[in-house]
Amino acid sequence: MSKAAELAKIGEVATNSQIGGRRNIVINGAMQVAQRATQVTALGAADGYHTLDRWNMEIGAASAGRFTMDQIADGPSGFANALKLTTTTADTSIAAGEFLKLEQRFEGQDLQQFKKGTSDAEKVTVSFYVKGDAAATYTCELEDVDNTRSINQAFAVTTDWTRVILTFAADTSDPLGDDANNSLQLNIWLHGGATYSGGTFVSNAWKDIVENTRMAESHTSIFDSDARTFFITGVQMEVGSVATPFEHRSNGEELALCQRYFYKSENTDSDYKRYSVMFVESTVNTRSKYPLPIPMRDHPALTKTGTLAIYNSVGGIIDLTAISLNPVFTQNAGLGFRDVCIFAVVGSGLTAGTVATLLSNNAAASLQFDAEL
Repeated sequence: MSKAAELAKIGEVATNSQIGGRRNIVINGAMQVAQRATQVTALGAADGYHTLDRWNMEIGAASAGRFTMDQIADGPSGFANALKLTTTTADTSIAAGEFLKLEQRFEGQDLQQFKKGTSDAEKVTVSFYVKGDAAATYTCELEDVDNTRSINQAFAVTTDWTRVILTFAADTSDPLGDDANNSLQLNIWLHGGATYSGGTFVSNAWKDIVENTRMAESHTSIFDSDARTFFITGVQMEVGSVATPFEHRSNGEELALCQRYFYKSENTDSDYKRYSVMFVESTVNTRSKYPLPIPMRDHPALTKTGTLAIYNSVGGIIDLTAISLNPVFTQNAGLGFRDVCIFAVVGSGLTAGTVATLLSNNAAASLQFDAEL
């Protein structure tokens, strides 16, 4: 590369850098954060965020294929972790409507620097490290959810860690929404039937989605044999045609970015973690404002695991019969929801007008707040 060309590329990187020098739009690209679990087995029947934060598994028509999803302490030089998928039940008779995608979804308001839908639209470069148990070919896709458009490129996997670099063409058609909704997805297609691969694959060209052209003709299925593996880490998506070195963030910063979408307050030390002070409204009802560590993208849904209880000096420890979020939220100037109102119910034994404590009553207890895209 000539000195002039090198300087031009440096200038492109500087121009397209995010505020504060942040380039990577992907969250948890180094697979550092796994609030839900570090391993989930027997997957393949339903969509979901199972282990590593921000990484969703989307599943099409029912498949016989099953897999395990792990956060593992393995990676290329400079990476402590990776996401690993392992086939545990093969599916060699692929129905037309089957598919399996690993994906990350993005808010439109975080993508305005793409300038999509304008004459100044930018190219976008995606890079990541991959390996597998055998040579394979998969497909990487940018899916414009707002406008039902996509652009796709095939990539190769070997048995050694390899950095894949894919620069996607600019799209002067159809802007992305400037809001907190799912506007664009980064999809890694790992399995699919003829509905998604029966047509003529056109590489690196934006188009209205034609389902049977979304996967390369030479595409491998991760379900083609038992023990097939796929490893990925160091995922980066940035504006421009240059794949810069992976942008590492601190664990604390990465966790905070993930908690905009999912927050788990769990019990890791004892049977009696205290979650919140509750106001007792009646013999059975309690209520409390519960601050969230990070303003969340949308009204979160609340689920619990294990056993939770209410403690007060009159009734002692009383297990909950129900817990929910009261539909009263505090929003921070459109930036997200920073606290919620928890409504907890017991069978009896409380005294109205007193205070109590919401706490865990076994080691498996947790509160989970979900505002995922």
